Amino acid sequence: MIISNIIPKDLRAVKNIFSSLRSRNYRRFFIGQGISLIGTWMQNIALSWLVYRLTGSVFLLGLIGFTSQIPSFILSPFAGVLTDRFNRHKMMLLAQVLFMLQSLIMALLVLFNLVAVWHIIVLSIVFGIISAFDAPARHSLVIDLIDKPEDLGNAIALNSAIFNAARLVGPSVAGIVIAIVGEGICFLLNATSYIAIIYALLKIKIHSKPSVMKTTDLKESFMEGLRYTFRSVPIRTLLLLLAIMSLAGFPFIVLLPAYAKEILHGGSDTLGFLMSALGAGALIAALYMAGRKTVLGLGRLIAMYSVLMGLAIVAASFSRNIYLSLVPFFVGGLSMILSIASINTMVQTIADEDKRGRVMSFYSMALMGTLPFGNLLAGTIASAIGIPYALLIGGAITVLTGIWFQVNRKSLRKHVRPIYMTKGILPSLPDE
Repeated sequence: MIISNIIPKDLRAVKNIFSSLRSRNYRRFFIGQGISLIGTWMQNIALSWLVYRLTGSVFLLGLIGFTSQIPSFILSPFAGVLTDRFNRHKMMLLAQVLFMLQSLIMALLVLFNLVAVWHIIVLSIVFGIISAFDAPARHSLVIDLIDKPEDLGNAIALNSAIFNAARLVGPSVAGIVIAIVGEGICFLLNATSYIAIIYALLKIKIHSKPSVMKTTDLKESFMEGLRYTFRSVPIRTLLLLLAIMSLAGFPFIVLLPAYAKEILHGGSDTLGFLMSALGAGALIAALYMAGRKTVLGLGRLIAMYSVLMGLAIVAASFSRNIYLSLVPFFVGGLSMILSIASINTMVQTIADEDKRGRVMSFYSMALMGTLPFGNLLAGTIASAIGIPYALLIGGAITVLTGIWFQVNRKSLRKHVRPIYMTKGILPSLPDE
């Protein structure tokens, strides 16, 4: 169904897939971000390879992943307060400059053969701290970059598309670069790639909006955002669903190297095939979401594809053949992006403008903040009882979570409908 829906039947369908690119600000952001993301994926591969080359430790691979992600769990809510208080555009610009400096320091340490494990850990923590402030600013800035509010869903979907396209390109380029000249050049190329997004942000012109925050006290601002987020039934439910999926479902990705080696008895090429299947499914899902014209039906998509992602992970736990495994990982990538993009669109559409930064900080916390705990949990279960059982348990929990959301979906619609009407997104919402 999804694949047939993204094949354009006429030129207007193509325009729909890229409708948000008609907004000059978003178009600049999209191109700059696309170039930068290729560099980011190159650095991710180079960093993993570097850590394993220096230490031979799988534990340290997990530790580096944990240290780069845990700051999001701790700092994102406070970063959201700053996002609503200060200029999101300037916050993101500052974050990109700091990212570039972090990559440049890493490149110099590696190129001059000075790097040690403690350097990597410290710089990973720095990366995580910057990310904690970048994520809510990036998410909440998107709506300021588009000319028409109805293009928000398309813009979010195109963000997912460019992210997954970069995931297909970046690792391949990194593999070649590492083989020829080593990891240091990958870090240097990533630092250089930030010039594209920094230039794009400098060229973007956004009409300044008067501050609508009612308080200047940071603690009260945080508590206001906390109360608003968790008193809103639809936002609270969507973030809880995302947090459980991030804790139980998404960590299957961190087990892929061990799955390829221990279960499928393959090498790096096997891992590459699995990652490609995952990325291809994710890219198709993002393009499908980009072609959607309305927020209607997103709740149904979230319920359906949450369950499907869980079933795909369960299916992968039983497979012992590379060719059979490609199918569930393709479906897993597709359903994962459909779920994440739909939740993102609904949350941003529902949230009030003056609280969007704080709401999206809790979104980042649910998505990225719980992931390091999920990775540690998945690794612990896999070490104790085996990789297939870790996948089976995670997939089963994801299926049950999707079913829970489906059961509550009709009651949630009663809360969402008046919000959409008030915002003028739709004049009325017929029953689904």
